Amino acid sequence: MASRKPTSAGFKRTSSLLQHSIRRASETRGFAQSRLLTHWAEIAGDDIAAIARPVEISYGRQGMGATLTILTTGAQAPMLEMQKEKLREKVNAVYGYNAISRLRITQTAATGFAEGQVDFVHRPKAKSAPAPAPEIAATAAQLTAPVGDEGLRQALESLGRNVISKSKR
Repeated sequence: MASRKPTSAGFKRTSSLLQHSIRRASETRGFAQSRLLTHWAEIAGDDIAAIARPVEISYGRQGMGATLTILTTGAQAPMLEMQKEKLREKVNAVYGYNAISRLRITQTAATGFAEGQVDFVHRPKAKSAPAPAPEIAATAAQLTAPVGDEGLRQALESLGRNVISKSKR
């Protein structure tokens, strides 16, 4: 009996398709570890991640140690300046050795550099809509009452509540 060939030869995970492109793009800015960009909130902590973003890692001409440039607004820069050494230790923990020897803080407005506008944070969960008025819910329930399938009836009732409440605005 002949051995069967794998059938998933044409399919790859999205992460494996994008991994090379992401690595190349992050390496152009000096980030050998793209984890520094994608997991910034975990590395720096939520309080620092809310006010600052890593922008670039530049390597000196001589010796070991690189400079990490961090983007923040002018009002937050003094607070970040006081936490530079602690942040440098956290970043070096990602690399596993003393890769970053200096941190440079760049100040700009909230809509400054293009690099500063990119967010790697997850979108917050949507808040649930407020309950519709009782008369709107009753009208939607009355209109969908003849539907026999329970799941379909609930979906249509929800749609009806949304349509009726939007039309009354």
